[in-house]
Amino acid sequence: MSTTPASEQRRRELVLLRRVRDRMDREYAQPLDVEALARGVHLSAGHLSRAFKAAYGESPYSYLMTRRIERAMALLRRGDLSVTDVCFEVGCQSLGTFSTRFTELVGMPPSEYKRQAQQGAPGLPQCVVKQVTRPVRNREAPAGDPLLA
Repeated sequence: MSTTPASEQRRRELVLLRRVRDRMDREYAQPLDVEALARGVHLSAGHLSRAFKAAYGESPYSYLMTRRIERAMALLRRGDLSVTDVCFEVGCQSLGTFSTRFTELVGMPPSEYKRQAQQGAPGLPQCVVKQVTRPVRNREAPAGDPLLA
């Protein structure tokens, strides 16, 4: 079976995108930005962003923030770090941005998540708690009931 030049180019691009995604998974706590990620695979930042979104359904920034929030959830469940410490531990530079994105993905502020996690889920193994509480990419936390005046 022969491949066309276009399909071969697409395959090479998908390999590069996988490298970018793997790097974000490994180095989520490092100061990563789209320009640095693009330089690492010799693509322009704009092309990387468009291709990544086409391949994975979200921007590189959104993917990276989801990884960071997922790790933050684990650290908050552990309970020995403050929300501020967790924010910086997962590579976020702004507590406000971290809290906003955490709330969007998880459905509650990090301080509330930590408080609820410390109350525990009696009878549930930690591996089940981790799976059930994992943030869902490409879908924000469901909005609460609207407040009626």
